Amino acid sequence: MLQRLREQVLDANLELVRRGLVLYTFGNASGISREEGLVVIKPSGVPYEQMKPEHLVVTDLLGNIVEGNLRPSSDLPTHLVLYNQFTEIGGVAHTHSEYATAWAQARRPIPCFGTTHADYFHGPVPVTSEMTDQEIAEDYEKNTGHAIVRSLQQTDPSATPGMLVANHGPFAWGENAGAAAHNAAILEALARMAYFTLGINAAAQPVGSALHDKHYLRKHGKNAYYGQGKDKQ
Repeated sequence: MLQRLREQVLDANLELVRRGLVLYTFGNASGISREEGLVVIKPSGVPYEQMKPEHLVVTDLLGNIVEGNLRPSSDLPTHLVLYNQFTEIGGVAHTHSEYATAWAQARRPIPCFGTTHADYFHGPVPVTSEMTDQEIAEDYEKNTGHAIVRSLQQTDPSATPGMLVANHGPFAWGENAGAAAHNAAILEALARMAYFTLGINAAAQPVGSALHDKHYLRKHGKNAYYGQGKDKQ
């Protein structure tokens, strides 16, 4: 079932490893078939080097296992909240990458200090509010998803393809699992650069809106001119 999607999700998970975003069994990536309403996700606690497409778990949008003998990632409920809330999302990736997680633990959004950031995020990388004790005690992973959704209420998730969960770590998303893994890598790079920027100049200020908009919109706006265009790829 969903063999092509399984292969794409496996490759997205392995991309997290290739980019140095995960340690041991930390992190996970998933993808969704909107036509079938099914999600493919990494199994819980299985070493990446041992994973094969058949090890991935298929669930419906309620979290019921449709195919697979292994338990799905414990973060599945977070992924499902995002898929159910944002129909444009086709893949989700979660890591504990070092610099992004440090910003999450500090409960600070990552400011846009320059054009590299502006190429991918139309604004700072947000951080969620702290979860209440009750949210943590009851449906913790599901409530993590709701915390992300609350923080995106006034934002287009395609213009903010990732977020920091306070005291936890980064989640990223995209049009498919591969794009989600790509955005997770970009988020980590932005977190690292912002950290060094503040180390060089603690009084550094975010880039102005004109330059920020120029770089984001030339790549993602309706009149975007960066790259060759989908018809020439």
